[in-house]
Amino acid sequence: MREIKIESSEKGQRVDKFLFKYMKLAPKSFVYKMLRKKNIKLNGKRAEGSEILKEGDILSLYLADETIEKFTEMADIKKAGRDFEIVYEDENIIICGKPEGLIVHPDKEHRDNTLNDQLLWYLYEKGEYKPDSAKGFVPSICNRLDLNTSGIVTMGKNLASVQELNRGFRERLIDKYYLTVVKGLVDKEGVVEGYHLKNEGNIVLISNRDNGGDYICTKYKPLKSNGRYTLLEVKLETGKSHQIRVCMEYIGHPIIGDRKYGDSKVNKYFYDKYRLERQFLHSCRLKLNMDKGCLEYLNGREFICDIKGSLQKIYNDLFQ
Repeated sequence: MREIKIESSEKGQRVDKFLFKYMKLAPKSFVYKMLRKKNIKLNGKRAEGSEILKEGDILSLYLADETIEKFTEMADIKKAGRDFEIVYEDENIIICGKPEGLIVHPDKEHRDNTLNDQLLWYLYEKGEYKPDSAKGFVPSICNRLDLNTSGIVTMGKNLASVQELNRGFRERLIDKYYLTVVKGLVDKEGVVEGYHLKNEGNIVLISNRDNGGDYICTKYKPLKSNGRYTLLEVKLETGKSHQIRVCMEYIGHPIIGDRKYGDSKVNKYFYDKYRLERQFLHSCRLKLNMDKGCLEYLNGREFICDIKGSLQKIYNDLFQ
């Protein structure tokens, strides 16, 4: 028999959802069978699986240690560097600044030292994440940026905060602003609405008619211009892959440095002069409009991540 005491970071989830995470290798049918046979109890009483866990609750697993170990996947915490900056942090969330070239989650080409790895290692070293004792929850990143887009990324340290951040992004309670430099003169605010669809080559297509894709909306306003290039602040009303990049190309003002949707001559100029190898796109500002829930204390707060490095140099040369 094994007893599991629910930690603060694990509260707020259903019993069955917790068990699926704790015994990751067990079939769901096995978990439900053990619940039906009363081999899993909550605070000494029969558990249905739909109960919501509270901090300090005790789950008792009347199973052989060999069975539990067979279905339990050892937590994997990878030692990682720290390339991110802390924009804001408290006991519930981290808002960090991601540099260009750092991927958020692993893919086929980037398996190690991801932003997720770096943040988990950071929390592990601080003693705020203990993978061996908290197998029912792992701190989670709640928004993502492309590999070559820099700026703000959020992580929830506990389940309630992850759920609230995800709700905020899903229900558009969190305003996301970006800075970008585009080709040409943009002298007034605008909105790009349309339908977003990816083709087989991972190229995004936008149509002003329903093409079977998802509806998107991107707002933009000029901040500075030298006549040839314009600095825009862009607000995402929806969030789809490459949305800002393809929207700027769609209105005839592609982002400088964008090799997929940009102007090849413009890109060559900025590469030759600044060695710019990626799109000038930076997630600069986040505003939380959370009027309830565990993050209500951050309602109305704005968080800013400044541009740095080569982007700062280009900005200075073009507009100052």
